[in-house]
Amino acid sequence: MVVHLNHLAQIGGSALTDTRIAVPEGGAEPGPGNQIPPTYVPFRNAHFLAVAVSWAEVIGAKAVFIGAVAEDSSGYPDCRPEYYQAFRRLVREGTRPETRIEVVTPVIGMRKREIILLGNELAAPLDRTWSCYQFEDAACGVCDSCRLRLRAFTEAGLPDPVSYRTGIGNRV
Repeated sequence: MVVHLNHLAQIGGSALTDTRIAVPEGGAEPGPGNQIPPTYVPFRNAHFLAVAVSWAEVIGAKAVFIGAVAEDSSGYPDCRPEYYQAFRRLVREGTRPETRIEVVTPVIGMRKREIILLGNELAAPLDRTWSCYQFEDAACGVCDSCRLRLRAFTEAGLPDPVSYRTGIGNRV
């Protein structure tokens, strides 16, 4: 099943969904006063989870998995464990009484370096994973997401198999 969430671009409010807001390069630190960075998409994970839980209820699935990471999340409020605790309550309250769908966050307490090491150990196709906030053909290597990814691969002692426009990938 393919579900389009094009409405996120219509809502805007983020450097990832609104072309009028530039994607920061060189590290998107939280704004003044520790504000949420401009790459935060308002309530994005709720949209993803709403679709996933709706479909899970229809097909009788028992769990929905999401790869949110709290520690390396750039301060996004919808990547915190508390958010998922609240969402689990919402699922219980907003589905049929007999529905039992667990929202699972298997990597939420891990650092990206640990996730890379686990993915490598499990022979996951890390070359098919994507982090770049700016491009879809080759990663930029300078946005916050690329920088976090590159740092994680370096800390893991592994080369990043993704191509970068800057030519900085594929090395340890």
